[in-house]
Amino acid sequence: MIRLQTEKLDIAYNERIIVEQLHLTIPEGRITALVGANGSGKSTILKTMARLHKPKGGEVLLDGKSIHKLPTREVAKKLAILPQHPIAPDGLTVEELVSYGRFPHRSGFGSMKSDEKEIVLWALEVTGLSELAERSVQELSGGQRQRAWIAMALAQNTDILFLDEPTTFLDIAHQLEVLKLLRKLNVEQGRTIVMVVHDLNQAARYADHIVAIKNGKIVTQGTPGEVMKKEMLREVFGIEADIIADPRTGLPHCLPYEGTSEKYAKANLVAVR
Repeated sequence: MIRLQTEKLDIAYNERIIVEQLHLTIPEGRITALVGANGSGKSTILKTMARLHKPKGGEVLLDGKSIHKLPTREVAKKLAILPQHPIAPDGLTVEELVSYGRFPHRSGFGSMKSDEKEIVLWALEVTGLSELAERSVQELSGGQRQRAWIAMALAQNTDILFLDEPTTFLDIAHQLEVLKLLRKLNVEQGRTIVMVVHDLNQAARYADHIVAIKNGKIVTQGTPGEVMKKEMLREVFGIEADIIADPRTGLPHCLPYEGTSEKYAKANLVAVR
């Protein structure tokens, strides 16, 4: 059975339709990257699939059931989401932040049981944060802080993980740090990961499945080799680009050299002259 999919999904903000009749199936046990220009609707789709935004019509199905009709606690036991720019309360330690991930599984407000504590320690270990457990979240670097939030999501112990632009505002070293961690979790733990990504080359390198979106509609989807085409880049992003094979991985690598708007502007200028 397909675990996560949308059927005839309509999404609106203030009655303005953003996404219409969306049919999307998320491959289980894979990393899926949603890509598209700013305002394409990719983050809106992610939020709706993760139950943060209520659809206007259609359904998001989780294990065959409408996710927006399921109890919150039940959903939180199956999927976790890392939104854009999460903010931790002042003075919170890394371990305290990560322990928040166990709330959906707890029946009261008492101290964590030993097995829950073990899951928190595991989440700290797998994200490389064990030595920073007692450190304040505010003291961490950008990459460390992002790993702490991912650790909290992992502590929920869910099979599905959503991330909305997990590398935004991180320098290149921290971006690679986070993406390598997600790949490790996918390969070693079998987690299904869905993330919104801006960098096409990072999407091609770290995702198994890419969904290219424009104006709330899927233009194309498939493996990086199937999606990273000149035609897609022109239609979805409005750029002209060369596609070469990455010398290390053989995966497609995008080399943009001109925006189509610039191309048309130049043509119009020549025509005027």
